[in-house]
Amino acid sequence: MIKNIILPFLLLTCSLVFAQSPNDQYAQDVQSIDAIITAYYEVVSGSSEDPWQFDRDRYIHSPNAVITRLNENGKAESHALEAEYIPLALSPKEDFYEIELKRTVSQFGRLAQVWSAFEIRDNPEIESAVRGLNSIQLHYENGRWWIDSWTCEMESERSKIVNEFIGQK
Repeated sequence: MIKNIILPFLLLTCSLVFAQSPNDQYAQDVQSIDAIITAYYEVVSGSSEDPWQFDRDRYIHSPNAVITRLNENGKAESHALEAEYIPLALSPKEDFYEIELKRTVSQFGRLAQVWSAFEIRDNPEIESAVRGLNSIQLHYENGRWWIDSWTCEMESERSKIVNEFIGQK
């Protein structure tokens, strides 16, 4: 009888004591600009079998991060990070890989601007024609980097932004 009570109690206590907090679990993601941008792409990429990484995504973004997307006509639509999760939670997960093609970083003190061209694939090994450009703003505070905002524009017939960006030296 005592074994039936003590064993579950010990297992619960050990899991609480030795479990990693998000601070420990994702600390390496925010130690450099390269690490946080790598994490930025990893949290949205994966097979339909992989779990969503909402906690990791929230950890790399500042609490009031703003997400902006430009539509084909250049109209901006902005929202909070949490709004990104609503359509994801309402539909079945599919294979989705956002692969970075090129990155340019400008850093001044504790501020950074990252331009990042990407390609969207349903198989990480097969290239696609669906591409876009992210403008990502970050700041450094309390020993770590934070993503404050990002703006995305998809490439279209009207705007060959990725070709232009990749072609720059």
